[in-house]
Amino acid sequence: MDKTPEQINEELLYPLYHASWRFYIAVAILGSLVVAAFAAWGYQIYYGLGMSGLNRPVFWAFYITNFVFWIGISHAGTLISAILRVCNAGWRRPVTRCAEAITVFSLLIAGMFPLIHLGRPWLAFWLIPYPSERGIWPQFRSALLWDFFAISTYLIGSVTFLLLPSFPDFALVRDRATGWRQRIYNVAALGWRGTPKQWHRLEMAMRIMAVAIIPVAVSVHTIVSWDFAMAPVPGWHSTIFGPYFVAGAIFSGIAALIIAMALLRKTLHLEEYLKPVHFDNLGKLLLLMSLLWFYFVFAERLTTWYGNFPSDMPAFWLTQEGRFSKLFWTMVFCNFLIPAPILAIKSLRTKIGWTVVASIPIIVGMWLERFLIIVPSLSHMYLPYNYGSYSPSWVEITITVGTFAAMGLLYLLFSRVVPIISIWELKLGIHKTEASAVLASQEPVEQP
Repeated sequence: MDKTPEQINEELLYPLYHASWRFYIAVAILGSLVVAAFAAWGYQIYYGLGMSGLNRPVFWAFYITNFVFWIGISHAGTLISAILRVCNAGWRRPVTRCAEAITVFSLLIAGMFPLIHLGRPWLAFWLIPYPSERGIWPQFRSALLWDFFAISTYLIGSVTFLLLPSFPDFALVRDRATGWRQRIYNVAALGWRGTPKQWHRLEMAMRIMAVAIIPVAVSVHTIVSWDFAMAPVPGWHSTIFGPYFVAGAIFSGIAALIIAMALLRKTLHLEEYLKPVHFDNLGKLLLLMSLLWFYFVFAERLTTWYGNFPSDMPAFWLTQEGRFSKLFWTMVFCNFLIPAPILAIKSLRTKIGWTVVASIPIIVGMWLERFLIIVPSLSHMYLPYNYGSYSPSWVEITITVGTFAAMGLLYLLFSRVVPIISIWELKLGIHKTEASAVLASQEPVEQP
């Protein structure tokens, strides 16, 4: 990259100081959808949970689908960034902060759904294990309690992982800003001066966090899968759910990261930083996860069909040729038949547009996958008298649309206050590349 450090500073800090009219229109539209979602939630709180489509025996539906989906999207950032840091992949540098921001925002959105799903959200503090005079403790066999620990641990680790490498960039903005902006970034930089001692501690902290966050990220979606696998429900009680959910989470997370990077590249004019090679490498990972996802889906369906348990087969045929079959085959097309051929052809994978075309159906397909795990099994329990049906209400649809709008809104606002590409890491990568080129060009000195 033939750019001076000052040019890099100017170009990557430009979105923090300048915003076009398109930015404000996008914020207004997305903000309106978020407000509508909160209004729908308030309507549900006032009139009761019956305003949703939940009914016996389908007590989990859109809300838990969204919860599992957004937990999966959160694996786009921290886990992928941590793995790339541990592997010391040089191409990761412009990508890491884009990815880590997705994790934090999607976790915040996912953490709302256990509250939305409660008929009385003001009693959510019962999930927290605290000593009380009555000696009442939360039910430690409850999936809600597991989710509380999983989300809170992962959120704290992800926020730490996002903020640690941001301090040098906050200090850079502080030194170039004036007035109220300088005062805000002076607090955010936490006294960063770029001393050798500070750089040493930052590098050490990043190495520790990169190693520690990987098992935390894997365990989070494993615990989410146990919400289902521990329940004696047809189609759920399976040992494959742990790796199946983790693979699906990484799969949907990479697709979300590709879409976010493409939008940032276009709207913030980052073509010289987010290059086709980054999308090509992420496309290879996406192809691998698409094949792995297909294996897990095939294995899950095959073992259910081969076992032929009377309680499992009604839910199985409901998704294969029943009223949910259209959604199932749409999921297969979106997650495998559309992206796999595109990503397998190098001439298409290296083009950003085609990589985005392969990623968009995956987001749709992975949401459908979560829905198909939950609703068909609950609507066909063990005995026919307990069969039921489900259709979402306008409240659930509005809240679901609002969560996607919230993700876009948070990302837009984040790009206005934090450099979306880690400036110091990018400069460090350029410096290492130039140093390696100089060393490689030097002729070996003959020993006397």
